[in-house]
Amino acid sequence: MHKTGVIAQSFKMSIQNIKNNRLRSFLTMLGIIIGVAAVIALITIVQSVTDSVLSKFSGLGAGTLTVSAQGTSLKKGLTDSDIDSLRTINGVDGVSPSVTMTTTAVHENNAFDKIDLEGKDATYFQHNDVIQYGRAFQGSDMSGNTMICIVDNKFIKNAMLDGQVIGSQVKIDGHEYTVVGIKKTDDSVMASLTDTSNSDGTILIPYRNALIMSGNANVSSLSVYAKTGYDTSQLEKELKSALDNIYNNADNSYSVMNMDSLMATMNSITGMMSTMLAGIASIALLVGGIGIMNMMLVSVSERTKEIGLRKALGAEPFRIQAQFLLESIVLSVCGGIIGAALGLLIAFIAATVLKTPFKISLFAVGLGMGFSGAVGIIFGWMPAKRASELNPIDALRSE
Repeated sequence: MHKTGVIAQSFKMSIQNIKNNRLRSFLTMLGIIIGVAAVIALITIVQSVTDSVLSKFSGLGAGTLTVSAQGTSLKKGLTDSDIDSLRTINGVDGVSPSVTMTTTAVHENNAFDKIDLEGKDATYFQHNDVIQYGRAFQGSDMSGNTMICIVDNKFIKNAMLDGQVIGSQVKIDGHEYTVVGIKKTDDSVMASLTDTSNSDGTILIPYRNALIMSGNANVSSLSVYAKTGYDTSQLEKELKSALDNIYNNADNSYSVMNMDSLMATMNSITGMMSTMLAGIASIALLVGGIGIMNMMLVSVSERTKEIGLRKALGAEPFRIQAQFLLESIVLSVCGGIIGAALGLLIAFIAATVLKTPFKISLFAVGLGMGFSGAVGIIFGWMPAKRASELNPIDALRSE
């Protein structure tokens, strides 16, 4: 008989033997199921969370460089002319000063003394989609005399309850500010886990108003937005050169953080984490493989007479070996398929709970299924070889 026919017949016999020992076959597959499910679930969950975090970084800072300009003893922060000079650097699409502090806000005679106050300009809103309702700041609002603000939902919940928000008044530093917009809220679990503040909410006001309120003349923090497609690494070099000129090459006068470089580092770290988790989960696959080998060895012992009879009737060693090897592979692959489905289900549930996008990781599925197939071949080879090498006379004499 042709080898293809032998393999087909051996496959049918393997399936029949698995059916005849359903419980034992399932318990044998259980190790593979757990191992593959663990590999796929862990890698997929890590990838989903990573993609979610990176998308947040991308939304907040892709193509963005953050400058912290503490200055020197002779010059604190950056003046308006310094900021204007940074805007002229090749590759810069915009510069947005930022002023942050904690202050007290009063609404309808109720005071809230843990308010995160952020001073922003119109450029910030041009590069960040943060407005849920109302309007953003405009260039004409940056004189320092325009008393408008944008509040977040946390402040609304704490201070405004169900009342009218847009157009209402909030007193900050003794001045009445009119609410013109509501800031979007990131309600994902990841955002909740990283939000460790116990503030009463966040209020955004024009940055010049915040500067006056803080008592500072110059800005010490700003964001620099790169033009689309421009190399942020090159922009970082040019930005540092301009800041060196501003501060006469003084040490520790400023720092520049490139968000693109940070994202690349995070990608590298999460890649290492995925590899490590895959290695840990693969231990379960190894245990499952040992279970398959143990069951196949038991099966060879139980079917010694059957093997001896078949060999006495002229069955070639190849047929015996193919039957037992195929049985091992079928167990392993079936366990891999069930494990893959279980792992994806676990990852989907986790993504739903964490409110992260669910995305099937082809790498994880390929790794899990590849491991399960390899386990079937590697751990089924020895029992299959042992069965094919049995002496028919000794096998027929066995009890």
